[in-house]
Order: sequence, then structure tokens, then C-alpha cells
Amino acid sequence: MIHITFPDQSVREYEEGVTGLDIAKSLSNSLAREVLAISVNNEIWDLTRPIREDAEIRLHKWSDDEAKHAFWHSSAHLMAEAIEALYPGTKFGIGPAIENGFYYDVDTGDDVIITDADLPKIEKKMKALSALKNRYQRAHVSKQHALEYFNNKGDEYKLELIRDLEDGTISLYSHGNFTDLCRGPHLADTSPIKAIKLLSVAGAYWRGDEKRKQLTRIYGITFPKQSLLDEYLEKLELAKERDHRKIGKELELFTFSQRVGQGLPLWLPKGAQLRERLENFLKKIQRQYGYEQVITPHIGQKELYVTSGHYEKYGKDSFQPISTPQEGEEFLLKPMNCPHHCEIYRAKPHSYRDLPVRLAEFGTVYRYEQSGELHGLTRVRGFTQDDAHIFCRPDQLKEEFIKVIDIIHHIFNALDFNDYVTQISLRDREDHTKYIGSDENWEKAEQAIIEAADEKGLETVIEYGEAAFYGPKLDFMVRDAIGRKWQLGTIQVDYNLPERFDLEYIGADNQKHRPIMIHRAPFGSMERFVAVLIEHTGGKFPLWLTPDQVIILPISEKYHEYAEKVSKFLNNYDIRTLIDERSEKIGKKIRDNELKRIPYLLIVGEKEAESSTVSVRRQGEGDKGVMELKEFAEFISQEVDSQLATIDTIE
Repeated sequence: MIHITFPDQSVREYEEGVTGLDIAKSLSNSLAREVLAISVNNEIWDLTRPIREDAEIRLHKWSDDEAKHAFWHSSAHLMAEAIEALYPGTKFGIGPAIENGFYYDVDTGDDVIITDADLPKIEKKMKALSALKNRYQRAHVSKQHALEYFNNKGDEYKLELIRDLEDGTISLYSHGNFTDLCRGPHLADTSPIKAIKLLSVAGAYWRGDEKRKQLTRIYGITFPKQSLLDEYLEKLELAKERDHRKIGKELELFTFSQRVGQGLPLWLPKGAQLRERLENFLKKIQRQYGYEQVITPHIGQKELYVTSGHYEKYGKDSFQPISTPQEGEEFLLKPMNCPHHCEIYRAKPHSYRDLPVRLAEFGTVYRYEQSGELHGLTRVRGFTQDDAHIFCRPDQLKEEFIKVIDIIHHIFNALDFNDYVTQISLRDREDHTKYIGSDENWEKAEQAIIEAADEKGLETVIEYGEAAFYGPKLDFMVRDAIGRKWQLGTIQVDYNLPERFDLEYIGADNQKHRPIMIHRAPFGSMERFVAVLIEHTGGKFPLWLTPDQVIILPISEKYHEYAEKVSKFLNNYDIRTLIDERSEKIGKKIRDNELKRIPYLLIVGEKEAESSTVSVRRQGEGDKGVMELKEFAEFISQEVDSQLATIDTIE
């Protein structure tokens, strides 16, 4: 017998070899129908995998991310089975579950091209295969056996993946007529996959290498109920309406130019104003927390990034060295700010009394992203980080970390990001080769983050293997107004760069000590944050932040002069004002400017000109009545002051 511990700490006895499906059935038949995956000692397993020793378990329904992962991973295999049946001889790359759904990279050969028009046919085949209720069966085989199997299939992509694996047993999964190289986990069988929608077809280079063959990547999503799929597709349509690329163009915030280069955004005047207000907002908070602003160059010598370790880890993702033949120097476009800040700290000696030193910079950095991965402002090649680095003593670490959490809370509250969880990203528990620094320092850093998050009462999840190469981190995962998840603010603890740059301070004992470094970026990057903010608000920014607060709509050309008078009056109150001088009917002007998301529309005609008033409309709310100019100016100013008072209040 083995003992199974449940989340409520209750313990039951089961026969050795019991499966998650057996356990669910022992609790209730209705539960067994809802359970899609099981966690055994915090590792997701197949429901049909035998448990052979005492374990802590958690049964996962659709509402759990673990269940969705198994569901969508299984759906990727189901799609691959359908593709292989419809297009014999297809070769398969990788097919993972992703945040929303799954994809599979496939090679159907030079004579067959899958397009969006083929997706309904593949969906239909997937539904037919799902109805067969074929079980997902896991088998452990030798590396040699796996090589022979996929060699017989002629699938060079799987052969390459297998050759990269260490010698030993390899897991394969089979269902119906399809077998794949896979670690799992999967559903018990195909039957829960009822609602299926294949979304798009794209190109993807094998293993992300532009020199390798381009495969066909097919994206899809599935659900256990049609109603859930319908709800998702509605949100997808809403997301298209909120797409920051579409709204950014409509609001004239930013643009891109092929002549400038892919992934290098150009901020237009209104976008630059928006960014400037966000930067000033954060700078004001940082001053209250004792940060000092610095500025560093856009380039640095290659040796700087060799010293920091960034070149070894990220050299291939950097813009490669620029040589200066006369001097024999090599420079990189700056891929990150932290090595520069280490050099600023090194510029003068420090006593323990000087610490913490908090250096902040809105620093633009450059990283080479493949063209196929670029996406509006969310994935670019040049971006500005709201970066800061705190150099502190060990006894100051937790307090400083908590203060950064407070700053991020303040920003999220001010901009209405109220739905978020924090992810504690730690080292891979088995493979430490990806990281620099001693085990002792890593353990200290990880423990400091866990304690700080616990002290602040944060809702957290722990993800192993997601740490930065130089230290663990706390990432804020925000859900926007339509439920999508974004990674925004981040805080990282680093014992390693201070060692690599030989940073020191003189302690109370008059001896040299090593400071600890905290990396933090509450916005993450200005580009990504603005993109998320646009999609979260649908382009309807708070009044204090929006580029244009008021637009004046004269009902005819005769009242343009009065509109100018109103504009000048409001500008004296620092109210950002436009005039729509087009020769259009007032109804069309109202409709057009409602779509521009300008908060207040002022209609002026004969009555308003004679009485020095304006007729006020609130975007999305309609008529607000007639106001005198000073009354309206004070009304707007009070609304802005009220918003600023709220966001300026540091708890």
C-alpha cells in the first residue's frame, strides 16, 4: 500500500500503481469526469501514469493552468495525427502547449503547402479522431530504439532532437496511429477535446535559425465545451479591436519605417508626450524613494559584456561588435544597462554608510530579435528600460526588495492593473550549468525573494528554470481588461555581477565587503508597457495621461475664431486642446472624434459664442450640459488634480 496526501492534508491508502484517474474515481464519478491532469509531488503527470510510492497529489480541473497545459499539449498531438493522416509523409518539428492553445511546426514537403484555407479540413479530421477516445500511452524506450523508429519514418527533425538528448531512456507517446517524441504530460484519452479551432498558419525556421529550413507553424486552441470556445473567440475579436498596433496608428502614437529598420519604433509627437508623462510619473516616485538619475552611452566595449557574462549568454542575440580599425577596439550596441551602472558604482569608493546606492536610468538598449518574432511594440529590437540598480548591504536586502514591490504596487494601482499574480523565478533544480555564481549565493538570493513576497502577502507561483542567468527574480504577471496575461514589472537579486566587477564597500569593521545588487524595472520597457496599457484601456487613457484631453468642434467655419479663443483660454490652464476645423456636419465631427477616444468634446456655435460657454460631451457618455469657460476649465483641472493626487500618494 502507498499513502496519498491531498491538498487539505488528508491521507488515504491506495494500492501501489494507482493512477490519478483511479484516485479521482475513488472520490466521485463526477470528479473523475472533470479531472484532466494530476500533480504528483508538484510535477504534472499523466492521469494514467502509475504512482508507486507515497506522494502528495493535486487533481486539476479545467480552471487550473496545469490542466490547460495537459489539454493543449494533447491537442497538439491530436492535430499532428490529423495532419499525418491527411498529408502522408509529413515530418514534425516541435508542438508545445503555449499560454493560449498550442502549435505544431510541420514540413509537408515542397509539393504540399498548408494554408489558412486548409484549416477547416484539419479541424474536421481532429474532431473525428477525438471521438475515437484513443488513449494517450506513454512508453520508455532506449535512445537507439527511438533513433531507429524515427529513422524508419524518415523524420530528420525528430532524429536531430533525439541525438541532442543524453543517453538513457526516452519517452514516446502514442495514440491512435500517431507516435511522438515527448516528455508529456497528456490527457487520459482524446475524448475531452470537443471544441476545436485552428487559428492561423505562419512560417517558423527550424530551431529558430534563419539558415535552416522554414517550417509551417499551425496555431490552434481547443476546449472541453463549445461555450468556452465561443467565449474565447469573442475575446479574440475584442483583442483585435484593442490591438495596440491598430489603436497606436489611429491615435498617431508611433510608427515603423523599413528605411529605419524592422523592430525600431518611431515615436510620433503624441506618443512621445504619452511616454514623457509616464517617465515623469515614475521619476517622481523614484525621487521619493531616494533614487538618483544617471545616463549611460548607447554602446560599450565588448570586454564590458564579457566581464559581466552577458556576452557569453546573450552574445548571439546582440548586435555584433563594431570594430574601430585605427584603435583596435570592439564595441557593441548596448544590450543592457547593468554593466554600465556597475562601472558608475566603481567610480568612487563607498562606505557602509553610503549604502544603499540607487541608480536609475531610462536607458535604451538593443537586442537582435528575428524578424519573424517582431510584433508591434511588444517585441522590438530597440527599447527603453525603466531600469534601476540598487547596491546594498546584506542586512538591507529584504527592506530594499520590499520597497521595490511597493513602487510596482503604486504604479499598478495608478493605472488600474489590479489583477495580477507574482511569479518567483528560480534556478532549474537539476541543471545549474545555465547560471553563474555559487550555490550559496543563489540559495541566499532565492530565500530573500521568497521571504519578501511572503511578508507582502503576494499571491505567488514558483517556476523553476525561469531565473535570469545571474540571479532569481520576481515577475509580475498582469491580466488586462479582457483577461490576457502579460509579464510587466520585474525585480532580480544578484550576487554575481558585484563579484565579476569587483564591487566593494568598506564596512563598519573597516574591512572590504561585497554589496548585493538588485535589478528592477517596474514598467519592464516603455515600449511593451505602452503596448499593454493601450490594449488594457482600449486607448482610453486616464485624463492626466492622455495626449489630447479636449477637442473643440465648431458647428461651422463662422465659429472657428471663437474655437481659437476657447483653445487659448484652456491652454492657460494647461489643458491639452485640439480644434476640428473640417467642413463637416457636427454629427459627423462628433462620431469621428468619439472614435479618436478624446475624453471631452466641446461643441461651439452661435449660442456658445454669445454667452462665452461650451456645450460639453464626455466620450462614451454623451451630453454633459453647457458650462462657462472658467467653469469647464476648473472642472477639467479638478478631475486631473484628483487623479494625480491619487497616484502621487505613496502608501
